[in-house]
Amino acid sequence: MAQTTSEVDAAKLEAKKKTEEEKAALPKPYSETENAEAKIAELIKKAKKEHKNVMIQAGGNWCIWCLRFNNFVQTTPELKTLVDNNYVYYHLNYSPKNKNEKIFAKYGNPGEKYGYPVFIVLDKTGKMIHTQDSAVLEEGKGYSLEKVKAFFNEWKPSK
Repeated sequence: MAQTTSEVDAAKLEAKKKTEEEKAALPKPYSETENAEAKIAELIKKAKKEHKNVMIQAGGNWCIWCLRFNNFVQTTPELKTLVDNNYVYYHLNYSPKNKNEKIFAKYGNPGEKYGYPVFIVLDKTGKMIHTQDSAVLEEGKGYSLEKVKAFFNEWKPSK
């Protein structure tokens, strides 16, 4: 039996409301006011000292998938340990208030190609070694543990 237009609209409204509630509840790791260029330079120095790579997760607090990914990594011990042991992690803000255009241009504007979140992996010298579309890491309404783990393992530094 086909749904009426008002039933479809009501379902869409309910889904949007649930997404907004989820977004409100999740941690907000992106800063619209931080000097991203200075912060990344600082993290490259730290990565060099600690023999890690730099993982840049580009997106914003407006992006439900960006917040979901951050929460997934932070609340999954296996992933959090993998990240903490191999990466210096940074949330690069992209929002109407601060598009960080200079930084994004430096890395080839990956958000324009892939959307958000998008991942930029730098080696300990600051050289970009990989850009990752997050869509391939998704599974259902979330992320795949196996795909995300494989991604982090693939780009960790060789020790």
